[in-house]
Parts: sequence; structure tokens; C-alpha cells
Amino acid sequence: MNLLVLFETDEDGWEVASCPTLPGCHSQGRTRDEALANIREAIRGYLASMREHGEPLPSSSTFQVLEVPV
Repeated sequence: MNLLVLFETDEDGWEVASCPTLPGCHSQGRTRDEALANIREAIRGYLASMREHGEPLPSSSTFQVLEVPV
């Protein structure tokens, strides 16, 4: 299964990773590689919890990124 993960750098220089397909599934790391390893672990834990509770696993979601003039 492949899921979209978004990365952004916070004001303290940490890399923050989020998986929009899994609400509330976030992690961070001092580097992009560390954040990636941490979000992968968070996603696996999230999916394991869904399986344990008999919840259906999500299908891949499609997202669109747009620049919006303000």
C-alpha cells in the first residue's frame, strides 16, 4: 500500500510529516529521513489499530495541490 505523506519544516527546523489519508497521523524528525522513518512507523501503527478494531483499511486517496493567490 502506498499513501501520500506531506512534509513541512516547522519554525524550529524540525521536519513534520503528515498522512492526510489517516486523520491525526503525524510525526516529526530532525531530518527528512528521520521524519520519514517515524511517519512510516506511525502509519504502520495506525493501520494495525484499524485492523485490530475491524475497521476497513483506507484506499489510496487522490489529492490536488493548488497555489491560491491571496
